[in-house]
Amino acid sequence: MALRIVQLGSPRLPNEGTRIGTVRRPPRGVPKAEFASGNWYDVWYPNLAPSVDTMKLGQTADTEAQWTAFAKRYRAEMKTPENAHSIALLARLSQDTDLSVGCYCDNASRCHRSVLRELLREAGADLA
Repeated sequence: MALRIVQLGSPRLPNEGTRIGTVRRPPRGVPKAEFASGNWYDVWYPNLAPSVDTMKLGQTADTEAQWTAFAKRYRAEMKTPENAHSIALLARLSQDTDLSVGCYCDNASRCHRSVLRELLREAGADLA
């Protein structure tokens, strides 16, 4: 069993399990009834998305220093009890079931999902 970090909207991988959208907003122009069939996500879970202000900081990060500032701020948001519990839950579930979390960004290395991957790894997730 494992947890995968994916780009939402991409074709599903074998044994990917439930796809969780850790994004602030649903995909634009996609009817709610097509979120799962269109490979967006099965469950929308914006709790693990950056806040709007932090998301904007990440989207405009052109330098390594700016990206580091974004990552630090996002990590701080994920330390709140609610978010820390969510990360711990996903990490534990990854030991027994296949599941995936993701975002829309094309470049995974400049997306909050790269930081989320590290947070999940630090929490003991079984990452694919």
